[in-house]
Amino acid sequence: MSAIMIVLDGIADRPLKELNGKTVLEVAQIPNLHRVAKNGMLGIFDPLNVPGRRAGSDTAHLSILGYDPYEVYTGRGPIEVAGTGIKLEKGDVSLRCNYCTVDEKFTLLNRTAGYIREGIDELEKAINEEINLSDHDVQFTFRNGADYRCVLHFRGKGLSANITDTDPWKEGAKILESQSKDGMPESIKTSALVNEFVKKSYEVLNNHPVNVSRRKQGKPPGNLIMPRGAGNTPEFENFYEKWKLKGAVIAGISLIKGLGALMGMDIIEVPGATGYIDSDFMAKGQKAIEILSQYDFVLVHIEGTDEVSHDHMIKEKIETLERIDLMIGWVFDHLPDNTFLIILSDHTTSSALGKHTADPPPIMIFGPGIFKDDVQLFTEREARKGMLHRIKANEIIPILLDYMNKTTKFGA
Repeated sequence: MSAIMIVLDGIADRPLKELNGKTVLEVAQIPNLHRVAKNGMLGIFDPLNVPGRRAGSDTAHLSILGYDPYEVYTGRGPIEVAGTGIKLEKGDVSLRCNYCTVDEKFTLLNRTAGYIREGIDELEKAINEEINLSDHDVQFTFRNGADYRCVLHFRGKGLSANITDTDPWKEGAKILESQSKDGMPESIKTSALVNEFVKKSYEVLNNHPVNVSRRKQGKPPGNLIMPRGAGNTPEFENFYEKWKLKGAVIAGISLIKGLGALMGMDIIEVPGATGYIDSDFMAKGQKAIEILSQYDFVLVHIEGTDEVSHDHMIKEKIETLERIDLMIGWVFDHLPDNTFLIILSDHTTSSALGKHTADPPPIMIFGPGIFKDDVQLFTEREARKGMLHRIKANEIIPILLDYMNKTTKFGA
């Protein structure tokens, strides 16, 4: 038996006044998601295993895949870095970053540099070739992720991830200077290196030809790198050794690729997987079916719905979901026998707030032996009526394993 898990990142929402008190899932035309619901079992779950606690996509996915984020999570930075193909070692410090737009006083004008995409390979090359840090005992590597997302990796002696972010999280505010959180020499040294890198990134990028061209086109330049989410190298138990499932990951963003890489799963690249609403969702679903004979568990991650939720783009969230639904229908129609299909939102993202909330998102499971409950629709409201009831995220894989007949009896 095998399984495909499709995570619709942040698709769960709160009722919206713009939709007359309904959610995106309740107003979108998604006949295929509803078709799976009619043939499966639904419920809701707490991403961090307790009610009322808001989860990041990183910690939510750790829980969903059966890991304890309270024990293994060291920060988002190293996960993102691992997702770009950098092999992490003990003692490394890793940070996630944005290309952003600032003025000459380092006032933040655009957190994503207008979702910059074109020319970022040239910007990456310039940063790695032209920036030299004052501490020659520390090496850095800078790499692009998807669009405006990028990463910064430090390797050397005497480093610490116990430092603050440079992101003020508010356009119109100045880029922050990273600070030591504990006053120790290692974190003081690392925060100074981050600040040095940020300033030098502006010197390299501000008048780079790519950004000169963007200004002429009326686009915000990607003229500064803004690091945040510093973390030490984590240690994750190998996914196969933990669950006896050979796993693969299909994703457009480095965060999910990084989780898979750190867990020892295979990362499957799909052309057109951008990590945004223009991603080729159908290609992801088709690839999942194509490789299923080689794996016991395939994780398909869809990011675009979360991105537009953060930007309060309700119309785009609806349109994106309706495009995703076409892929869901194709996968459902081509699902081999003895294969389970799990569809869920990793967390709730309020389009009104532009933030993650702790509302338990919906989940549904289809496959051999699964009870069909009376729920007919894949929505937040209807999922609360399902037979799966309200579970913890770290119970999802054990429940799946039992249906896959991969568990043993406790007791005589």
